[in-house]
Amino acid sequence: MTLPRTYAIRTLGCQMNVHDSERLAGMLEEAGYRHVDTVPEAAARAHDGAGDAGADVLVLNTCSVRENAANKLFGNLGQLAAVKRERPGMQIAVGGCLAQQMGDGIVEKAPWVDVVLGTHNLDVLPTLLERARHNNEAAVEIEESLKVFPSTLPTKRESAYAGWVSISVGCNNTCTFCIVPQLRGKERDRRPGEILAEVGAVVADGAIEVTLLGQNVNSYGVGFGQKGAFADLLRACGEIEGLERVRFTSPHPAAFTNDVIDAMAETHNVMPSLHMPLQSGSDRILRAMRRSYRSKKFLGILDAVRERIPNAAITTDIIVGFPGETEEDFQATLDVVEQSRFSSAFTFLYSPRPGTPAADMEDQVPAEVAGERYRRLLDLQKRISTEENEEIVGRTVEVLIAEGEGRKDADTARLTGRAEDNRLVHVALPEELRPYADTFSGENHVENLPRPGDMVRAVVTHGAPHHLLADSAVTGGTFEIIRTRAGEAWARGKARVAELDAEARGPVSLGLPTLRVGP
Repeated sequence: MTLPRTYAIRTLGCQMNVHDSERLAGMLEEAGYRHVDTVPEAAARAHDGAGDAGADVLVLNTCSVRENAANKLFGNLGQLAAVKRERPGMQIAVGGCLAQQMGDGIVEKAPWVDVVLGTHNLDVLPTLLERARHNNEAAVEIEESLKVFPSTLPTKRESAYAGWVSISVGCNNTCTFCIVPQLRGKERDRRPGEILAEVGAVVADGAIEVTLLGQNVNSYGVGFGQKGAFADLLRACGEIEGLERVRFTSPHPAAFTNDVIDAMAETHNVMPSLHMPLQSGSDRILRAMRRSYRSKKFLGILDAVRERIPNAAITTDIIVGFPGETEEDFQATLDVVEQSRFSSAFTFLYSPRPGTPAADMEDQVPAEVAGERYRRLLDLQKRISTEENEEIVGRTVEVLIAEGEGRKDADTARLTGRAEDNRLVHVALPEELRPYADTFSGENHVENLPRPGDMVRAVVTHGAPHHLLADSAVTGGTFEIIRTRAGEAWARGKARVAELDAEARGPVSLGLPTLRVGP
């Protein structure tokens, strides 16, 4: 039996990369490839630890924000070289920000790579794969500016219940630590009608949650001269029937305005969660970073959000050890974190990125000093996160059950998902369902269990630093399954995979009519 040609995509980095990977998958599907998970015979070829998934085509969608991104990529490629030698016809493609940055340099260091493409020309992937196969040599194509807006490309979403919709690409900011503007280009906005049409299509396909994506969503509308366009967009999302949860990322404190806060508070399906990047609590360091706000403005935004949306969970990004950071500067960051009461924080040790102004700054902070500060920040945020989560104990939450997000069903008979404020919640099943927890998201899914994409209403019983437990069902308390269109979409997807598998395994049909005999 000849197997269909299969693919797998490994996504590194931010939500924009996740969005782009769904477009890459859509184009491969349209070109006739099948995801390797739908072809068990192909998936069975996977090598332990190599990350090849058993696929004929493996796409690595890379990130270059962190210093070790290149080392991680070439470490992965080194493992894949041996796999490729054993599997004739296997192809490896590298895309994303690191590919945009390095171009031919990837093939020079890893000559077994077949395709390299950048962030500005996702649409050429199938063509480059065919060219590389035909010419038996690597195909590299990097564009310096955007040729096709990614959101206009075919899409195969990873999730039946949630979708990513890009409202803009690129960034006009000049943060001294960031290489994204060089790799993604200047900001380009999509027209509101195009965005809302895509959101509507995602919802029609079964999703009930959409996240709007942009490097700086608050500056949306500048490109076509419409003030307040982002707030208007949020309100318009509230008019889309069937859309139950709207999120967005990422805003920039300098451009965050009260009309957006009002839209969040007044639009029923915009969730009470906000990611607001701080980066540093020191005004001196913020100036060196070219972040055009100061700590007072930042704290004022949080106060305004909480006044209108008291139950909002606010998360952030913080960089430790930026060049020139003193102990006084770092203490200012700790002070702002203490006042901000973030539900969680993505914390990073500063790492110089070649081509950014900060990489050439004097007074780089010694690694041991930055590391010690980093640990202190982690300890502080862990305490705050724990305290904030403990405050939620006793609250009833609606959890959108997820597939593969830190799921704990195998060990603890709990399912996992996100509450309205985006906190991670592990939900215990009632006694009669607990024996079937390990069937969740599998082919033998027990009908009475929630499905990925369904909602569960339960009461929070414990707050930990990074998650909540909602074990009210254990003692016979609140446990309500809310069946959704998204859960139905997940079930349809599972059924379709089973059909494709049966077709691949079954005899070839000539499509001739048959005669039914008997009553």
